[in-house]
Amino acid sequence: MSLSPLQIDEYEQHSLYSFQNEHDACGVGLVINLSGDKSHEIVDNGLQVLENMVHRGAESADNKTGDGAGILVHIPHEFILLQGIAVPSKGKYGTGLVFLPKDKKKSGDCLNVLKDYIEKEGLTLLAVRDVPVNSQILGEISASNEPDIKQIFVTGNLQQDELETKLYIVRKKIEKAIQQSKLAAERSFYIVSLSTKQMIYKGMLTSLQLREYYPDLSNPNFTSRIALVHSRFSTNTFPTWDLAQPFRMIGHNGEINTIRGNRQWMESRESVLKTDVLGTNMQDLFPIVQPGMSDSASLDNVLEFLVMSGKSLPHALAMLVPESFNDKNPISDGLKAFYEYHSMLMEPWDGPATLLFSDGRFAGGMLDRNGLRPARYTITNDDRMIIASETGTIDLEASNIKARGRLRPGKMLIVDTKTGQIFYDNELKDGLAKAFPYRDWLNKNCSNLDVISSGRSVNNDISNYETLMTAFGYSVEDIEKLILPMADEGKEPTSSMGNDVTLAAFSNKPQRLFNYFRQQFAQVTNPPIDPIREELVMSLTGYVGSVHQNLLEQIPELSKIVKLKSPILTNTQFDILLNLRYKGFSTAVLPMLFDPKGGTKGLEKAIDELCISVEKAVDEGKNYIVLSDRGVDATHAPIPSLLAVSAVHLYLVEKRKRMQIDIVVESAEPREVMHFALLFGFGANAVNPYLAFAVLNRKVKSEDIQLDFDTAKKNYIKAINKGLLKVLSKMGNSTLRSYRGAHIFEAIGISSRVLNAYFKDISSKIEGIDMEDITREVLQPFYEAFDANNNESFHLKNLGHYAYRNDGEYHAWNPETIARLQIATKTGDYNKYKEYSALVDNKSNPAFIRDLLDYKRNPIDISEVEPAENIMKRFCTGAMSYGSISREAHEAMAIAMNKIGGRSNTGEGGEDPERYKKRDDGLSTRSAIKQVASGRFGVTAEYLVNADELQIKIAQGAKPGEGGQLPGYKVDKIIAKTRHSIPGISLISPPPHHDIYSIEDLAQLIFDLKNINPKAIVSVKLVSESGVGTIAAGVAKAKADLILISGAEGGTGASPSSSIKHAGLPVEIGLAETQQTLVMNNLRGKIRLQTDGQLKTGRDIIISTLLGAEEFGFATSALIVLGCVMMRKCHMNTCP
Repeated sequence: MSLSPLQIDEYEQHSLYSFQNEHDACGVGLVINLSGDKSHEIVDNGLQVLENMVHRGAESADNKTGDGAGILVHIPHEFILLQGIAVPSKGKYGTGLVFLPKDKKKSGDCLNVLKDYIEKEGLTLLAVRDVPVNSQILGEISASNEPDIKQIFVTGNLQQDELETKLYIVRKKIEKAIQQSKLAAERSFYIVSLSTKQMIYKGMLTSLQLREYYPDLSNPNFTSRIALVHSRFSTNTFPTWDLAQPFRMIGHNGEINTIRGNRQWMESRESVLKTDVLGTNMQDLFPIVQPGMSDSASLDNVLEFLVMSGKSLPHALAMLVPESFNDKNPISDGLKAFYEYHSMLMEPWDGPATLLFSDGRFAGGMLDRNGLRPARYTITNDDRMIIASETGTIDLEASNIKARGRLRPGKMLIVDTKTGQIFYDNELKDGLAKAFPYRDWLNKNCSNLDVISSGRSVNNDISNYETLMTAFGYSVEDIEKLILPMADEGKEPTSSMGNDVTLAAFSNKPQRLFNYFRQQFAQVTNPPIDPIREELVMSLTGYVGSVHQNLLEQIPELSKIVKLKSPILTNTQFDILLNLRYKGFSTAVLPMLFDPKGGTKGLEKAIDELCISVEKAVDEGKNYIVLSDRGVDATHAPIPSLLAVSAVHLYLVEKRKRMQIDIVVESAEPREVMHFALLFGFGANAVNPYLAFAVLNRKVKSEDIQLDFDTAKKNYIKAINKGLLKVLSKMGNSTLRSYRGAHIFEAIGISSRVLNAYFKDISSKIEGIDMEDITREVLQPFYEAFDANNNESFHLKNLGHYAYRNDGEYHAWNPETIARLQIATKTGDYNKYKEYSALVDNKSNPAFIRDLLDYKRNPIDISEVEPAENIMKRFCTGAMSYGSISREAHEAMAIAMNKIGGRSNTGEGGEDPERYKKRDDGLSTRSAIKQVASGRFGVTAEYLVNADELQIKIAQGAKPGEGGQLPGYKVDKIIAKTRHSIPGISLISPPPHHDIYSIEDLAQLIFDLKNINPKAIVSVKLVSESGVGTIAAGVAKAKADLILISGAEGGTGASPSSSIKHAGLPVEIGLAETQQTLVMNNLRGKIRLQTDGQLKTGRDIIISTLLGAEEFGFATSALIVLGCVMMRKCHMNTCP
């Protein structure tokens, strides 16, 4: 199946697929001639590197369409002259390839626009060359999207550096003009490069096709000092020609996880950017980030802008992708000062990355702070340097190898291609650190909030405590299961057995707006991070109140700012910040309140007025504002803090004024980790949760906490901070600065009208609440709090979000459903089972998405239906490790599944080799599915060959993006032996597989597993989220046999509460998206699709089948059949 860009757009509108969810991973390589001479050999070497990384690219279903390949070289001047093009001397002209529409009229229109802007800038379009191509080698998909490829030559009466800058300006103006014209819909005009120094050949090709497609590259007169190559592995099979790499300066292997925020912050900066280098009318160059492109292209846009603005290549790279500079990283104080200064100007472009780059003279490579994409280099005796994703990309005699090394996390290496001089990281960073007296600037200008003292008295209590607790919807569980455990232990509370409550959008209880959002997480295409054991790279440091914002300047005033070690402000810190009298610092307090009598219109009007008030504060010179919901009374209801923050943030971004002001939130509403994560993720700089502190104050005084207030407060903040690091790390993010405003969430059950108005770039796969519903859910507890006729004494409700309550939220596993299932399975009574299934299938109120679905009935004779014994072969039990559950339960499930022809799953705890043989009674306790998880516990060659299926666990429904831990007190001698460990030692599974940092790494593991056990199928376990379909497409291309889509409702033995409640999506969304995307990619026939997550009845299976599944997993229900009564105490080891 071949899809054009327009067909992809149409498909995007009518399916769950979204272009925004595309990911890629890559192979990159760079060959440099250290002698400074140009040769064709270097070009040929570069192509060899590319061809030897064919395993790091991928092909579409037609096996001929590549995901993308390309090469960046110096301009081959002699070759151009031999083509009969009368160009002037080197450096006096610029050239580059241009992708044009195949339609001659549209192509001509594009060329006219191009020529017009070239001439307006005082330059001359010297020639247009038809680039020779071999279209016969293309696959069906790439051929259907093949552009008309021209090479343009531009000259002007300027010095080379001036002409280089002018060509950049011309290109940006042309791109903007095309983007604003009717031609933009074609998505087939693209200036590949336009430079006096280097050029790029690329396309929707495989690594092996590039040389053959562009005959120019094989001409012996085609010479260069460098060859930077890139091979792309996209999760989808319909990437476009323009998304192939290299881009104008970089070849990028990795993911920018914070790309939404990075793009928005760059958009916001445009209003304050000034530099004489690019002329007085910089508006013509905006947007800096070209719309509709990939994360790698956006990074390239900004790097190119910074370099063109006058910053050196290493300086610009160190700003965009800084190494860690917290106290754990042993770098010089001068370098720490450099990074700290620039962290006030630019948030990190965060995510795993190998960057190979060239600006025409200097070329090299660097890794991100985590070093999760490898890069190794070799220097030869014949003066070549090869940097690539791996060694062995080019054949070299051992005697020719002069030196070898690898790039380390956060480090860079650069070569002056003119002289051949190599600059290593220490020399480069030392030069950057000493260029300006950054430490002196920071000492004079930057104020650390932690060390600012105040003689002012601060009251931690609130006079209308009970009223506010009711008005803001606090419950007994908020206090007892969240706030108090955090204050007592200094860490986020742990829960177990998953989330079986009604979705917020379906609930008949009032919900906080926070409950409609879910955290996104990394799986396959980039790894999550372990925030505990990789503390070196993590940071919650932030800043408030910058006085100057033009990052193109290099002046001490840019560091005039207040530094926050933690974004959670105590009442004392908030009071200090509110009353700062430092020169240049100015604030305004604006109310997050509305008139309840105005209803929905009153709420919307108050938000509009708040945004206008904030803009006015910016115009008046305020550099930080406080959004406060203090002042709630009978005539003032609170605007949801998340709604207010996101509305203000996006309003200022659109007005290009967000960089001129910071947002501090003073709110009674946030109290748990997810609340804070959302506020920061949608733009807040700092939050003061004054009601949560009032709760602690009261509980200390009533001795419900056996701590003093300062200790309880510190523990609570410590717990929130740890939780924030956990949330950041799930997506592979390291710093709060890059997470802020990055929108790494998705909604579930919010109307598109609300999202478009107040939460730009956030998707909700199902429609849901509108502003009327939000208003109602705010006002219901508000009116309860201010009911003049309520004479009852104050008491908080128990809403039953975490444990079943008769009058609380509906739980799918409740005393009645548990009892009915256990009775039915114990007696084997089908009528009893029907009573159970009727309870599950005919709820009075929907709990899951499938409860809203029904199926069209077209009866057939039962003889035409697949026999029951075959259907049961499609059943599996979930992955529950021996150790997390008892040996008896583990073996019972294996026996049962073996009896019916299904498959049981070992989980990640290994399996006793005794179970590989049948018992004396003829029963088999062998699990057919052997799981390979990140800890590799119990994984041996013997374990792997004794399997019918080898399952690579990437994520778990109840805690995607996290690892696991079996406490030491559970690790007895038998469990330790099975896991090849030591009794009494806690066993930790890290969040990522440390041999799977990208899609091609997964392909390698799949290959290895198929070699050790050729008879077993290899499956990959993913968790439902927006974009899981594109991940699944990549997994299918990586040659997996089966994909499991787990729902976020799945059970667990232990997980942070925020993960159980707020990470991942319902299984119906992930399953449907996966089915649609695999079909669209023509990959569905190559893969089996399985699902699990709160499956309970035959109806659930039928709905799952209609959504695309052909196999089904059961875990919690299997445990309940075995006798589990859902006490949700697994994590405490106190189950009855």
